[in-house]
Amino acid sequence: MSKKLINIMIVLLTMILLLGVLAYMYLIKIDQKDVAKEPTIDEILKVSVDVPEITTNLRNNQYVKISFKVQTDGKKAKEEFEKRDFQIQNVIIGELSEMEPADLHGKEGKKILEESMRERINELMQDGKVVEVYITSYIIS
Repeated sequence: MSKKLINIMIVLLTMILLLGVLAYMYLIKIDQKDVAKEPTIDEILKVSVDVPEITTNLRNNQYVKISFKVQTDGKKAKEEFEKRDFQIQNVIIGELSEMEPADLHGKEGKKILEESMRERINELMQDGKVVEVYITSYIIS
């Protein structure tokens, strides 16, 4: 009788181990699908908005002409972004008016501005979010 119980326990443990391995493999496969799904350029363009050129003063009274392309996370976010254009222009002007020309020099300065714009615009957004902000033109005079 104890030999029979041992055999049953071995079979049950083997089945539990096999189910665990299968569940682990399934979860790994799902994670790989999520990570590998990068949007195509066409998908990015469908949810992106051009911010027309803005000319405004910097802190030291020099002026900057700058325009952006903003990538949102979906159609609803894009539509909301387009409706909030006046608020977004206000955010951009406000941020730039606190900057010195030196703050915008070099790759790092522009990256900081893009990140700042993304964060500030996302504070306004309710139906989605801004994924990325790209500077598309830039002149300081």
